[in-house]
Amino acid sequence: MSIPSVFWLVPVASIVALGMAFFFFRQMMGEDEGTPRMREIALYVRRGAMAYLKQQYKVVGIVFAVLCVLFAFMAYGLHVQNPWVPFAFLTGGFFSGLAGFFGMKTATYASARTANAARKSLDSGLKVAFRSGAVMGLTVVGLGLLDIAIWFVVLNIFDSDGLISITTTMLTFGMGASTQALFARVGGGIYTKAADVGADIVGKVEADIPEDDPRNPATIADNVGDNVGDVAGMGADLYESYCGSVLSTAALGASAFAASAADGMQLKAVIAPMLIAAVGVFLSLIGIFLVRTKEGATMKDLLHSLSLGTNVSAVLIAAATFAILYLLGINNWLGLSFSVISGLAAGVIIGQATEYYTSHSYKPTQRISEAGLTGAATVIIKGIGTGMISTCIPVITIGVAIMLSYAFANGFDLSMSSESLAHGLYGIGIAAVGMLSTLGITLATDAYGPIADNAGGNAEMSELGEEVRHRTDALDALGNTTAATGKGFAIGSAALTALALLASYIEEIKIAMQRAGIMMENVKGELISASQATIPDFMNYFQVNLMNPKVLVGAFIGAMAAFLFCGLTMEAVGRAAQKMVEEVRRQFREIPGILEGKGTPDYGSCVEISTRAAQREMIFPSLLAIAIPIVVGIVLGVAGVLGLLVGGLAGGFTLAVFMANAGGAWDNAKKMVEEGNFGGKGSFAHKATIVGDTVGDPFKDTSGPSLNILIKLMSMVSIVMAGLTILFI
Repeated sequence: MSIPSVFWLVPVASIVALGMAFFFFRQMMGEDEGTPRMREIALYVRRGAMAYLKQQYKVVGIVFAVLCVLFAFMAYGLHVQNPWVPFAFLTGGFFSGLAGFFGMKTATYASARTANAARKSLDSGLKVAFRSGAVMGLTVVGLGLLDIAIWFVVLNIFDSDGLISITTTMLTFGMGASTQALFARVGGGIYTKAADVGADIVGKVEADIPEDDPRNPATIADNVGDNVGDVAGMGADLYESYCGSVLSTAALGASAFAASAADGMQLKAVIAPMLIAAVGVFLSLIGIFLVRTKEGATMKDLLHSLSLGTNVSAVLIAAATFAILYLLGINNWLGLSFSVISGLAAGVIIGQATEYYTSHSYKPTQRISEAGLTGAATVIIKGIGTGMISTCIPVITIGVAIMLSYAFANGFDLSMSSESLAHGLYGIGIAAVGMLSTLGITLATDAYGPIADNAGGNAEMSELGEEVRHRTDALDALGNTTAATGKGFAIGSAALTALALLASYIEEIKIAMQRAGIMMENVKGELISASQATIPDFMNYFQVNLMNPKVLVGAFIGAMAAFLFCGLTMEAVGRAAQKMVEEVRRQFREIPGILEGKGTPDYGSCVEISTRAAQREMIFPSLLAIAIPIVVGIVLGVAGVLGLLVGGLAGGFTLAVFMANAGGAWDNAKKMVEEGNFGGKGSFAHKATIVGDTVGDPFKDTSGPSLNILIKLMSMVSIVMAGLTILFI
């Protein structure tokens, strides 16, 4: 099959993204790292982060080796899987880990430079932090498009089974990316929150010393954690979201337009999401260069600065989509363009809703701060309530986006025919691509957060003065909101992508049945091959309906899996934080002169506690996410798996929004008090909001953001293990 010349825009865009990432990295490295003390602190953090990542990759490498052997056995021993699957799985994991590594390397060099730039002006600090965050965003989209382009070319040369086989095989590297992302998110989240909670409880509440005070032994571990969790973890997370949305939509396009393969329409539907993502790279760059601010800017001014960049990029990609689909000549190009607009609009609305519920510029978070006047209990109650209420807008928004993107793509055909369903599902997939098309700048606003946070820590430990700390606090508070917005965005895109993956799972089951020579009955009772089956035929044959107890049991297990996963990761943070608290108390008690600033804390022991806890605690929850779909597929079959994925999607999406927003609101409620409200630092309200923040830490940085990976990983595992499920029919 010949590849159209327009496809080569995809690898070109990936090279441009990686080239600009390198440009921003070199630009950041050209900035002054500051005083000798600032350099020393940055070096501590950098060494700790790299040491942790090295250990994490060793553990993940063992898991990947075992899974690769399993896939090879399924492909070459049982012959129930495409022989390219083991290799695609490995490349997905490799590029996902590489994206996180590059982002974290940049962040550890950028924090001191951001703090030093903040000595000049707020705008200088913002530019260094944001463009350093852009390295992560551009690296993720660059590596993602490069991986997609390479595999599309390779499989077009060597796989003669057609585009449906090619695109479903490419989905396998999405599982590799998801597996790596889950380990990175869970391990990094446990690391950072164990250190953060330990540092806050003993330092700020018990010893009454400032955040990031060099007298606190857990401070370096806390700053290391910001990088391994919020940078490396988030990078790997959104890499798999980005690739998953493009690949699932390409697979849906191959299926929906299979009847139009002869006139090239199927190929156009496959490359359309790749081209939208490629154009999004160039438009993200425009938005990145628009971000700037002025001295003395308020929180709303800073938010406006970042919103300008992201919103301009979103508007431009919306306009570009019409041109891309029109020039491709794809059927119903206008309707599909509006499907993309639906996804983009949903992303903007979810981002704005998240900002409203988590920024202390608005009432919900202000009320949590005020609740600190009556104690920690009311802060926690108010935060939980706010987080629960905050789920309404994202859930309704995603629901509307699903309905609109489905309707636009099938020309508002309500017949639920096979063709209408296929085209509608393709519309949902391309809406997810639209939402993630400007990931280059969206992820930059997210990765900016931990860089600004580390800059504040460096400024505090280097004793740079009140004015500099005031600027870094402003950048940090902005980072809390952008991080919460980024998490909401990632969760929203996960919901659309997971829905598209449901349809991809059906296609993979059909391919597995065809490979095994299994015939099936259509809705008319006629015996047909699996490749001829429509979606209604499939649903009828496997009895996928709400009256089938297998579907209902699967849905319950899916919803339960989200809560089980969160419970395990929350407890993991709790256990690690307990050890951290005990160690910090021990040092305050046994090392003379720490609190007077005369003794030197043992930072290394706290880093070691977080590292060991993360390595040990991340394994079981992550393996559970892989095991559950396999077991359900063997025991309950295809109907049970579809129920599992629907239950996991509904329960996991809502729970993830709740946890991310509640955690973000608690964090910014504390920041509001620290700015001098309700008694300011050291007051009763301050200590109450610190307790709320320690509860919110694993909510927003460990369990919550890991759920969007869990949702997609269960779908990816189900797709890859479809051949195994078929053996038990």
